[in-house]
Amino acid sequence: MLSLDKTKEVSELQRWLGDKEGLLSWKLDGLTVVLTYEDGSLAKAVTRGDGVIGEVITANARTFENIPVSIPEKGQVVIRGEAVISYSDFEAINTDGVYKNPRNLCSGSVRQLNSRVTAERHVRFYAFSLAAGGEDFAFRRQQIEWMNDQGFETVRNVPVTAATVADAVKDYEQAIPGFDIPSDGLVLIYDDIAFGRSLGTTAKFPRDAIAFKWQDEISDTKLLDIIWNASRTGLINPIAVFEPVELEGTTVSRASVHNLSIVRELELGFGDTISVYKANMIIPQIAGNKSKGEEQTADGTPRRLIGPPEKCPVCGHDTVIRNENGIETVHCVNEECPAKRIKSFTHFVGRNAMNIEGLSEATLEKFVDEALIRTPADLFRMEGSRQRIVSMDGFGEKSFENLLAAAEKAAHTTPDRLLYALGIPNIGVANARMICRACKNKWDDIAGLTEEELVGIEGIGDVMAKAYVDYFNNEDNKRLVEDLLGVLTIDESFEEAGDVLAGKTFVITGSLSHFENRDAAKAKIEELGGKTAGSVSKKTDYLINNDIASASSKNKKAKELGIPIITEEDFLEMIK
Repeated sequence: MLSLDKTKEVSELQRWLGDKEGLLSWKLDGLTVVLTYEDGSLAKAVTRGDGVIGEVITANARTFENIPVSIPEKGQVVIRGEAVISYSDFEAINTDGVYKNPRNLCSGSVRQLNSRVTAERHVRFYAFSLAAGGEDFAFRRQQIEWMNDQGFETVRNVPVTAATVADAVKDYEQAIPGFDIPSDGLVLIYDDIAFGRSLGTTAKFPRDAIAFKWQDEISDTKLLDIIWNASRTGLINPIAVFEPVELEGTTVSRASVHNLSIVRELELGFGDTISVYKANMIIPQIAGNKSKGEEQTADGTPRRLIGPPEKCPVCGHDTVIRNENGIETVHCVNEECPAKRIKSFTHFVGRNAMNIEGLSEATLEKFVDEALIRTPADLFRMEGSRQRIVSMDGFGEKSFENLLAAAEKAAHTTPDRLLYALGIPNIGVANARMICRACKNKWDDIAGLTEEELVGIEGIGDVMAKAYVDYFNNEDNKRLVEDLLGVLTIDESFEEAGDVLAGKTFVITGSLSHFENRDAAKAKIEELGGKTAGSVSKKTDYLINNDIASASSKNKKAKELGIPIITEEDFLEMIK
């Protein structure tokens, strides 16, 4: 895969199109992935890499939220598209400010060694090109319609000519504020496939497509300060505060600087002249520091560089600087830091945790400041604070009743939700479910796991196991959990049948008659503790194929490896 030539001028798009018709689409800002389907099943997923060699990420690709693991077409099909993480999902994941932007998070997510981590990141795939397979289409728009019919979500495309492309660009630009997927521009491609191919390529670029990059609106302003924001984990993030400037129609006065390394790289100082812009016309960023290397500020006073805070801005405790993979970050190590408490409460009430609707971080901060809540269990005992809460700004009887109802609903929960809500380091949603399943949802067993027992659970490593055991061995945490158990009703029900297929890996091929489709069959396998794969390998335990005598490549491979080929009826008999 070659990269695309680029322009920032609409007039260049018009000249490039000439008298031809084209398709104008979003240029999504994620990680380009190439999917190969064999006999209707996903056989391989590879990153673009350097355009010639990429990384195989098949197992992780199967966890993408919207990817079809099987398609109706039975021949070989190769689809190119972009793996992305939306802004809203990025903000929910990046509460501690560890990741710089959605693209970086997506890039790291699809390369995870543990597919369960990828699954937690809500990666989505948007197809933009049919590289092989399907019918012999004459136009790109036909390929897009065909990919949609196969079950792929595709990038939005608008037909354009030289006369209409400028208006189409404006329409896309106006759509940016409400577009939740990161985009760094547009792509224009000839609709006529044969014509586009006839143009060939340069040494670097294909000649049938061109990228349009937005003109970044950059403004210079005066840096007033760096404020340091403490998070739930103790990470203290730098935020630049500068004289307000107008960017892309809004007033901007702050921008995240992400970590201490960037503060030092930019050599930021009080009163410096910095250049700021909105990445993708949305997220404020610092483009550069025009005062870097100077000895004086614009008003002639000596420059003072900004360094890391020696004390936590919230609790005043000493800070420490950590260096991981060359990136320096600042941390508060005080376990009683109020900022940690507020962020921990925010995590605790979140959608994937206890899911108490209506409790924003701002509301929780008010409750903490007013000493209305000291521990998570207090969130379920708010009736006693009725008068104080209804008299607070933004609260009345109705909103308080809604809050009580949300808390009462959330109090009836499951072990995996509670485990995730506790905020144990590295224990995400998928890991929490996996641990609870291993303990058959018995809370006492979940809380009493040893390091040895934990590392015996697939996907749990030594570091995670130690942090987990340390959490439950901590006396303060023991009291916190005991307090919660006194106000919660935990559903420990567990279906023993869920382990029937534990440790077994299945590959499904051919048409099905008992299941609605392959996804339904795969869901049943996973529900019973098994795994599914897209291709036959030595790790496959069974190939499900109603046509056992078929000469398909999967049947041949299974026979070569001595892997049993079973029908749907055989499978249904197996799980009875």
